[in-house]
Amino acid sequence: MYRPKYHTYACSTVVVLVSALFLLSPATSQAQRLDAIGKEKPIKVTGGIGLEQVGYLSSGLQEGRREPYNFFLTGNINFDLFGWAVPFSFSYTNQGRVAFSQPFNQYGLTPTYKWITGHIGYTSMNFSSYTLSGHLFNGVGVDLAPAGRFKFSAMYGRLQQAVAPDTNRAEVVPAYRRMGYGFKASYGTGKDNIDLILFRGKDDPNSLTGLSPQYNVTPQENLVLGVNVRKQLLSRLSVNAEVAWSALTRDARLESDTSNQVKFPSLGLIQKNSTTALYMAYKAGMTYSATKYSLGMGYEWVAPEYKTLGAYYFTNDFENITGNFQFRMFKDKVTGGLNGGVQHNNLKQDKQSTMSRWVGALNLSWVASQKMNINFSYSNFQSFVNIKSDFDYINQVSPYQNLDTLNYTQISSNASVSMNYSISRTREKAQMLMTNLSYMKSSDLQGGVKQPTGTVFYNLNTAYSMQLIPKNMSITLGFNANRNSAMNMQSMTLGPTVGVNKTMLNKKLRTSGTVSWNGNFNNGNAGVKVLTARVSGAYTVKKKHNLNLGITGLNRSGNSTSTKSISELTSTLGYNYNF
Repeated sequence: MYRPKYHTYACSTVVVLVSALFLLSPATSQAQRLDAIGKEKPIKVTGGIGLEQVGYLSSGLQEGRREPYNFFLTGNINFDLFGWAVPFSFSYTNQGRVAFSQPFNQYGLTPTYKWITGHIGYTSMNFSSYTLSGHLFNGVGVDLAPAGRFKFSAMYGRLQQAVAPDTNRAEVVPAYRRMGYGFKASYGTGKDNIDLILFRGKDDPNSLTGLSPQYNVTPQENLVLGVNVRKQLLSRLSVNAEVAWSALTRDARLESDTSNQVKFPSLGLIQKNSTTALYMAYKAGMTYSATKYSLGMGYEWVAPEYKTLGAYYFTNDFENITGNFQFRMFKDKVTGGLNGGVQHNNLKQDKQSTMSRWVGALNLSWVASQKMNINFSYSNFQSFVNIKSDFDYINQVSPYQNLDTLNYTQISSNASVSMNYSISRTREKAQMLMTNLSYMKSSDLQGGVKQPTGTVFYNLNTAYSMQLIPKNMSITLGFNANRNSAMNMQSMTLGPTVGVNKTMLNKKLRTSGTVSWNGNFNNGNAGVKVLTARVSGAYTVKKKHNLNLGITGLNRSGNSTSTKSISELTSTLGYNYNF
């Protein structure tokens, strides 16, 4: 009789460990490689321990701002069983705080074997954005992806645990116990694919008793059907569409109502009553790809009050229209993309206010030469809120009339340009110049009149870097400046930075040092000035032991009597051991 070439003791050990860990763990999820049994080491143990000490001295500050000495002791250990990670960690400080974490409060298994993936315990699955979308559940699930055209996924478990009201804690929100199940069946041939999705969630009305009427919480029941389609037309045009119907009963305690007018293939899976309503959501997209460019368009519509119990939060009552254009030209030296879209809500025109948004963005990259790259980006965001009726606009005498009513537009524009220039590069030395300039402006219009609440912000960062390759050393010179204008205030902050980095002792010792100065000016008057110096070093022994030392000095001074001059010195000494 044929016997496997595995040692009996090793197999017994693996079985015992798997059984013990499974019994211990009732929201971490890792993939367990069952097909690796017998091919890899069954258990891998990794972890580490670290101690960090911080000393602090200051002058010009009130006593007690920070402790003169603190230490932080941390550690972690992780057991890996064919991809199943079981992590533990702890931390302790001299301030009396102790923390310990272990994975057995909420834990999940994701075993895999060839084309089968299982989900056991606390886990999440994603069918589509309108049905089951990343909701954590405690139960079981499976993904079947064999070679061929058919794929299948299914789940069953508890979506929400019952939470009883607590009169002593107002922040506690009561909740009914919620169970759910669903499946997704897929058929695909190359770039063509269709998904059929069903999801059902239901609250247990008996899981909460004696609930006070002050809580606006009712047991709900939900059935969602979804269809996803992706199709390749000709060789360059692809389309995709997603549609979902959600039947939601907002209070399952009420008696069934056969006269309910909701037309929905419920398949006997949901009980209809006077609180049952049907909602719809859909989106579609189209992309045309050519050799040097691609063009895409998208449309999305989500009904007011659309909801699925398979998602934690869902934005509804909106319509989106988007478009994008990507291109390459001049022998691919110039690449770019243009994106734009408009969104508005109040689809049924039954709300007092309507918000419209418009977003546009442009990105360009230019390889000017072998040494120079230039990038440019621009985006514009506008949101418009209207509460007044068209009759109010017709009878308005002047644009300044009734400014307290909401005819409000908010505009935000952002632009940035960056350049990288390689000055020279040899075996001994490399020099690089980097510059980034950004601009942001926001303004408000009310009744067509610009309001004094806008903000204009400029920021400039530039740096020169020189790398001395044989010496394992680099030097950086930088300059930063930003200017902010808001209302009647103009503020500017600027200053230089110098940094040096060097590795020694066969790259086991890494050292660095920086000095920076920043000065602030308000409406042309000098304000706070800050001088900061940092020195640090890190030494590695046999890739497991790490020692690090850092010293930071700071001096802040000002010209006004309200700004106190202060000096601070902070030192950090740390040790880490990893195994």
